Amino acid sequence: MASCTDHMVVEKMSRLCLLLLAFSCVVAAAAFSWQRHHPHRPDRLAASSELVDVAYHMGPVLASPANIYTIWYGHWEAAPQGIIRDFLLSLSSPSPSPSIAEWWRTVRLYADQTGSNVTGSFVLAGEVHDSAYSHGATLSRLAIQSIIRSAVAAHPQRLPLDPHGGLYLVLTSPDVRVEDFCREVCGFHYFTFPEIVGVTVPYAWVGHSGSQCPGMCAYPFALPDYMGGASNANGSGGGIQVLGAPNGDVGADGMVSVIAHELAEMSSNPLINAWYAGSDPAAPTEIADLCIGVYGSGGGGGYVGSVFKSSEGESYNLNGVKGRRFLVQWVWNPVKKSCFGPNAID
Repeated sequence: MASCTDHMVVEKMSRLCLLLLAFSCVVAAAAFSWQRHHPHRPDRLAASSELVDVAYHMGPVLASPANIYTIWYGHWEAAPQGIIRDFLLSLSSPSPSPSIAEWWRTVRLYADQTGSNVTGSFVLAGEVHDSAYSHGATLSRLAIQSIIRSAVAAHPQRLPLDPHGGLYLVLTSPDVRVEDFCREVCGFHYFTFPEIVGVTVPYAWVGHSGSQCPGMCAYPFALPDYMGGASNANGSGGGIQVLGAPNGDVGADGMVSVIAHELAEMSSNPLINAWYAGSDPAAPTEIADLCIGVYGSGGGGGYVGSVFKSSEGESYNLNGVKGRRFLVQWVWNPVKKSCFGPNAID
């Protein structure tokens, strides 16, 4: 069972990789300033919506109030932890519009067969620091589940095993290498196997790409190697200007958008049998996969869309708690049948 199901994860993430690579290739061919005005193209969105068939496959969504349990694996500094933690707090906390909580309302439009919508209530219920690298600094994808098992069994501090409302988020530090990280994946979500963890609970893993591959997993705050800017967070390289990270940390700000992507998909498709496009559950196209690279109105085809820019040159599209700003990709809105976010200008 484990080997077969893990193969499904590989297939799904490989498909996501192809989308990312295709997106990067388009960007390589484009020559423009990310901050230039780009008018909304309703014909583009209409054409794409005709090709998209996000269907419900009768499985559950995460409808109950959610407890987020975070596992900080490896060596973490306090500053990037603060950025990520504040994003998680922003999911169901009031902030100035357009806010993270308003962005989540699109995810909440997805419901199960009972009519129960995805939850809008999140609590940061616990966290563990695995600074001893309990499973080493080089990990397989399946090892992520073993890290969760260690976290719920750790002494004296441990996380509860919460099969009813628990979401487990494994975040690896910049020096940890995960199977296919930077080559094919920036993060993924799935559910745990009872033979490893003891119960079935949804979980996600996201890697810190700040030193390993910012040009892939922290894009558009850095450019890929082939564009001469894998580490150029100063805004230059290859003739294309990168966006300024909203909290000044390319790696952590890049992680936030990947975490948002995985949380949206984990909530609407926790057991890989709820909401997705395509007929193959081994390689589903989920609600965030459909909007990779789109952060504002007019986004698509290598352009991130219309986003805000602070006086300090930092780019963002959503507000969070404690005055934080974030750049988070849009997700597929099943009512509008297009990618959407609360920062839309039309």
